[in-house]
Amino acid sequence: MSIEVNNESTVAADEEELVRLARFVLDSLYVHPEAELSIIMVDTEAMERLHIEWMDEPGATDVLSFPMDELRPGTAMKPGAAGVLGDIVICPQVAQEQAQKAGHGLLDEMLLLTTHGILHLLGFVHAEPAEKEEMFGLQRQLLSSFTGKAAPTETTL
Repeated sequence: MSIEVNNESTVAADEEELVRLARFVLDSLYVHPEAELSIIMVDTEAMERLHIEWMDEPGATDVLSFPMDELRPGTAMKPGAAGVLGDIVICPQVAQEQAQKAGHGLLDEMLLLTTHGILHLLGFVHAEPAEKEEMFGLQRQLLSSFTGKAAPTETTL
């Protein structure tokens, strides 16, 4: 599995922990071992440009997902297809603000956003209540299994 992290922001991040989490999430969802994922961290100005360009919404957001090969989770008996999963773009400055509001640390928020972004790349959405319940439930389960503690509460996802 190829997981690349590129921190273009001015905020230091635990890149190794993000890779460990991403690998854990992808393995847990039986994504093909040759899948590729990119995690990019950008400052608020860059995130605001992306948010306007791709979502037509003003201001910086916390995480954006850009799927490539429309890969989906597999099963223990049949792993998902190989290919390029896509890119997750995270804004650590927004994540820091959200972490403070939620009462947990930046790393916990970054792990939450990474998990959330991966689930979007795998086709999960949260537009409808049932979709939100499924996606956020899986997100909490994955984070709790990875960290060994209760997953942080979603702030603005």
